[in-house]
Amino acid sequence: MRKIILLSMLLMISACSSWSTSDVATVEDYQASSTSELNSLQDIVITDTDMSDRNFTVAGDISVTVNKTFIFSKTPTRKMVNEKLREEALKIGADAVILVRYGSVGMTGWSYGSLNGKGRAVVFSDK
Repeated sequence: MRKIILLSMLLMISACSSWSTSDVATVEDYQASSTSELNSLQDIVITDTDMSDRNFTVAGDISVTVNKTFIFSKTPTRKMVNEKLREEALKIGADAVILVRYGSVGMTGWSYGSLNGKGRAVVFSDK
C-alpha cells in the first residue's frame, strides 16, 4: 500500500512544471529580416505581441498542444510549443505567428502533462 501511495505522489509531483523565461522573440529582433524571403521552419517569427510596424494578412488562427506521454518523457516547454506553432504556420504558408498565448501544464487522462499554445498566423505583405 505504501508503494502505491509513494508512486501516486511521485506521479503528481512529476506532472507539475513551471518556467521563468520566455522563448518568444520581440518584434525588434526581427525588424532586420523584414526584406528577407522566409522559406524554412526557423524563419517563421513567433511573438506574443502584434506586429503593427509590418503589413500583413491573416492566414488563420492556430492552436497546438504538446503532451508528455510517459512519466519519464520531457516536460513540455514553450520552446516545444513554438516549434509546433512554426510547423503549423509553415503548412498554411504563414511568415509569422503573432499574439501567441500559452496554456498551463497539467496532467490529464491521456498524458502526464500538456502545454497549449495559440496564435494568429500571418503572411507579410511587404516582403
